[in-house]
Amino acid sequence: MFEPVVILLAFIAGMAFRGFGYPPLLGYLLAGFLAHEMEIGDATTITLIADLGITLLLFTIGLKLNLKELMAPQVWAVAGAQMAIVIPLTTLVIVVAGLVFPRLALPNTGAAWLLAFALSFSSTVFAVKIFDERGENASLHAAIAIGILIVQDLIAVTYLVVSSGKLPSLFALGLLALPLLRPVLIYLLRLAGHGELLVLFGIAAAVGTAELFEAVNLKGGLGALIVGVLLGNTEKTSELYKNLINFKDLFLIGFFLSVGYNGLPSGDMLLAAVALSLLIFLRPIIYFLLLTAFKLRARTALLAGLSLFNYSEFGLIVAALAAASGQLPPQWVTTLALAMALSFFISVPFNAMAHRLYARFSMVLHKFERAARLPEERQASLGAADNVVVGMGRVGSGAYQYLQELYPDNVVGVEESVDKAEQHVGHGIRCVHGDGGDQDFWEQANLSERKLILVCLTNHKENLEVVKLLRQLNFPGRIAVVSQFPDQQKELQALGCVTFNLYAEAGHGFAEHVLEQIG
Repeated sequence: MFEPVVILLAFIAGMAFRGFGYPPLLGYLLAGFLAHEMEIGDATTITLIADLGITLLLFTIGLKLNLKELMAPQVWAVAGAQMAIVIPLTTLVIVVAGLVFPRLALPNTGAAWLLAFALSFSSTVFAVKIFDERGENASLHAAIAIGILIVQDLIAVTYLVVSSGKLPSLFALGLLALPLLRPVLIYLLRLAGHGELLVLFGIAAAVGTAELFEAVNLKGGLGALIVGVLLGNTEKTSELYKNLINFKDLFLIGFFLSVGYNGLPSGDMLLAAVALSLLIFLRPIIYFLLLTAFKLRARTALLAGLSLFNYSEFGLIVAALAAASGQLPPQWVTTLALAMALSFFISVPFNAMAHRLYARFSMVLHKFERAARLPEERQASLGAADNVVVGMGRVGSGAYQYLQELYPDNVVGVEESVDKAEQHVGHGIRCVHGDGGDQDFWEQANLSERKLILVCLTNHKENLEVVKLLRQLNFPGRIAVVSQFPDQQKELQALGCVTFNLYAEAGHGFAEHVLEQIG
């Protein structure tokens, strides 16, 4: 009966943090701690909502996942190397904490190693949320970070299966036939149409497969991820993803609330959580050094490393299972939950100013780069084109074709997804891989030679960042930007942009097209 109060508390806290310029998720974390202390809300219900949010998260990751990216050394090798460095360091801190605070002493060194293993993961929920808010899901640094997180999640799932004492059922072998169902799943996806049935199909596929995996003693999230992969790379995938994204975000509020329901620890546990939180500052540094060693640019390494600057929900699950089996004292689960919450509070400000940090320290960061670069990290040339289209989705591709008719061979597209850029090139479109928010990209683009830049990205914040960057670099030409709402138009117009409201002006474009067709 108290769930409405919890929802109201989450809303107020989320709005308050947004008002101070921070992501609302920090408000949800705070609301969880407050609700627990006020003894309102049902932790079981909130946990169920959180589980659904994580299931949908893994499903949507699967929809966009490129399995080829997981095989890249900069993903799996970096994930493994980071754990090899972090686990011994964290073990040392945990052992010292046990000596300083006897209440936190662990029964043996093995328990310290186990807890350090749980703390070696980063949060998939947090990273995806950060990339969603910045509109960077298709970027190279997002692909690498999410790839690393999936490798970590698979390691965590393997541990959970082995340590649960339950071997997968013999019926689990039947799951190997799931890829054979891909044609059936895709047929149902197309049959679902474009309305609520499409959303219902996506939720049913994610939850149903998760339950199927749980029934044979496998982690349900793994099933959601796999069925997402099976439904990926179709003409309906993008539509399904866009329809589910808001549901995923809504249910994930339950996850952030559930962290607070672990309660506030004692003084000793609080100090241990703070010590573990301070240790997290090493994580982005380690990732940065490893990723640059694997021939990635400093910018890519920094943005990927900062997104992994936290502790993971999977680590909390691992610790809870270890406590239930008597391997860890239960107070360490609460300590870990608080350390995870603190790591989120620490990480958010750094991620909010990630691009500014790179701009400020780029000269220093470049010194860590390798001379050799991965093919996808080599800076592409815009050539002599006067007109540049940033974001080659449906709107950007349409704008490119129109400009190409007016100014033949004087237009170039910029796409942040390596695969999509290659697809455009394969279709005869002049397109290069690049990130509109990348200062290095524009500094080498000879901006003084360009006359018009059309910014056609789907995220308003990202559009604003690109425009501000172009203004900062003194671009002398015209900038045109797509928008969805009047308030967004006003922001862009204040920066001197020509704007196009996709919704308000769609009717004009439709009528113009019809009149052209009927003569």
